Amino acid sequence: MMYHIPGVLNADEVAHFRAQLDQAPWVDGRATVGNQGAQVKNNQQVDTQSDVYATLQAAVLQAVNQHPLFFAAALPRQISSPLFNRYQQQETYGFHVDGAVRSHPQTGWMRTDLSATLFLSAPDSYDGGELVVNDTFGQHSVKLPAGDLVLYPSSSLHCVTPVTRGVRVASFMWIQSMIRDDKKRNMLFELDRNIQSLRSRHGESDEVLSLLNLYHNLLREWSEI
Repeated sequence: MMYHIPGVLNADEVAHFRAQLDQAPWVDGRATVGNQGAQVKNNQQVDTQSDVYATLQAAVLQAVNQHPLFFAAALPRQISSPLFNRYQQQETYGFHVDGAVRSHPQTGWMRTDLSATLFLSAPDSYDGGELVVNDTFGQHSVKLPAGDLVLYPSSSLHCVTPVTRGVRVASFMWIQSMIRDDKKRNMLFELDRNIQSLRSRHGESDEVLSLLNLYHNLLREWSEI
């Protein structure tokens, strides 16, 4: 399943990120990809050895970790260090699959259950540059407002279409979820959202408490921590 997570960054935060990224050192995007990806990847990434990278990746991690909808949808156990990419005119990233595991600065290795793209360019500031994801429900094209994030299974084939006008800037990362199975994770997300909806409309009740008990017992049964 794909999830749209709105408002991870507000307009002021996006403007601050863009100002910092305009001054950042950019390198060939193929520096952080394997052989298959390198054949179809044509973009730039912020140099991960730079001071500005260290500051901004920490800010992205803080933003996603504080966002309740992101937590409910991803149920993160580990999040990779966020990276930043830029697509200028005619740059693209062809269809590829993300690696099943990645190195992690604290734990050594992590499994990639979910991929995330945090958009940092207003959609009307560039043409093309859509994130296209193939999954069991078909092909989906994603181009979100600046500050919004999309979550999708890392097992999906996906690409970024060529940019034909302007510049597309984004942050991206991977998540190892406490719930490895995508279907189970989606069921927990739907259950959680319905519990919150019932609570907001009717307040606390025996039914809400019973559903909350069910949610946590399923999380206890299925989680890998």
